Amino acid sequence: MSTVARNASPLRLIRPASLLPQLHQENSVQRLGAPGRGLRAWSARRRLRQALRDLADDKHLLADIGLTREEALDEAAKPFWR
Repeated sequence: MSTVARNASPLRLIRPASLLPQLHQENSVQRLGAPGRGLRAWSARRRLRQALRDLADDKHLLADIGLTREEALDEAAKPFWR
């Protein structure tokens, strides 16, 4: 048996501190079950629609995702629950 194997310390999973709040939030939403999934979907839609608003003035980026400016603004104008 080698000395390396005897002296090796067990590896530990280290999560960056920046991910901890996000992980805590995801776990909190998961505990809510179906209502939590709904909240998550609403939050994702809100972020997506804000991103579309931000992209609306860049025709090249809109072309990359296959949308016109009008389509992007129409989608961005929808409420988060639809």
